[in-house]
Amino acid sequence: MAETAAVQPLLDAKEQPIFDKVLGIRENLSVLKRDKSTYIKSQDVVNLYEQLIEQVHLLNNTRVDKRTEQNAVDRALDDCFQLISLFFMTIGRNNEAPAVYAITSTIKRLGDHLIETKGLYSAKDLEHVTKTLEKMRVIVERSKTQYSPHLVTLLEARLDACSEIISNLQRFLSTLSPELAPLQEKLISILRSISAANTRSTARAFPLSEVKELQAQLKEIQNSKVDGKFVLPDGQVPEGGQDVVSDLLERTTIWADTVLARQGQIDEAFRQTFDGLCTIRNKLESISLTQAWSLRETDLFSFQRELDKYDESRVKGNFVNSDGKPADLFTERTLLYLLRKSYASIYFLLISSEPVSEALLPIFNQLQTLRRCLLEVKKSGGVSSPRELYPYSMKLASIDNMKVDGKFMVGSDIPEGQGSVAALLAECFELNYELRVEAEEAHQETEVSV
Repeated sequence: MAETAAVQPLLDAKEQPIFDKVLGIRENLSVLKRDKSTYIKSQDVVNLYEQLIEQVHLLNNTRVDKRTEQNAVDRALDDCFQLISLFFMTIGRNNEAPAVYAITSTIKRLGDHLIETKGLYSAKDLEHVTKTLEKMRVIVERSKTQYSPHLVTLLEARLDACSEIISNLQRFLSTLSPELAPLQEKLISILRSISAANTRSTARAFPLSEVKELQAQLKEIQNSKVDGKFVLPDGQVPEGGQDVVSDLLERTTIWADTVLARQGQIDEAFRQTFDGLCTIRNKLESISLTQAWSLRETDLFSFQRELDKYDESRVKGNFVNSDGKPADLFTERTLLYLLRKSYASIYFLLISSEPVSEALLPIFNQLQTLRRCLLEVKKSGGVSSPRELYPYSMKLASIDNMKVDGKFMVGSDIPEGQGSVAALLAECFELNYELRVEAEEAHQETEVSV
């Protein structure tokens, strides 16, 4: 199924009923997403998922001789699978196959953009994504007996496509010697810091000193070269990757000079695009700060689609104005940074999602806060008296008393994520007990010494 808006019109009348059904499912998913009056129930999501899979089965039967067909049906299906995937995360079923779809979409976007940068990434970027893909493969493999083979085949193909992109990116870095890898990573960090500072600027306050400091670091690296080569502290000259790192240093230096020259002055023809991308970036960063308390994963769908529209509006990889003229280099790279930064924020929000239903998140979040507090108390040396632990003990007891027959209930429902909440509660009780025992033992030793 396609992930871009560039799809062909319907070519087969047999697909029209399927298209109508899929649109209906998408509308039901959208209505469910907008309803914030109550938490999302698992059965509502599963019912819509089963309806969607039925339409995929019918579509596959219709396209027996034209498997590569791409049209409006595929775009609508992609919307539905994105929403279903985010809904599975919202209800705490992160470790089941449908939840994989949205993550693969974001990884593919990020991978495609890294390819566009022609080397402006580090091994750390790829390592994180590789581990995520491995985890997703395990989830899909474990789900084969539980979910439709149509879904499993689709997800395996998407994971393969993502893995191929990452492999291609890794091949570029394979020429880099281990000795030069830290320097390459430092340059990537400087490059991104310059871009971040550039997009934080306003007409009244450009972070001049910050960018100049980063520029000074680049000059220091340039001056450390001996006969045009990067050398190790012992004087040895690593062979692998000299050209790669030299090219990166040159590109980063040019970017620093350009940013200082422009001082945040975007071509006014692209001001609306810049402001729109800044707004998305800022909202996602705000969500990242309060994720545990405020994020409903389905809210990310709107951000994904807004970013996709910006991404797909580019012509031959370039942002263009109303006259079809490409943006200048500074404006282009500034807009691309905002776009890629936002996709990266969505990726990290997705992989940070806890396998707990939103119905249990208030309890889960309270327990996480209690755990952090207890660990901090333990780290600072414990308490002088068991009485200091009373507030923690009372809060844990009140949460434990919320259980009905060993389960946390919401009305008559048993939300997903019981195991995660129970494990966290048990860990908090254990930490509280350890601190109390330590305090009692310290008190007894004091009495004996007296």
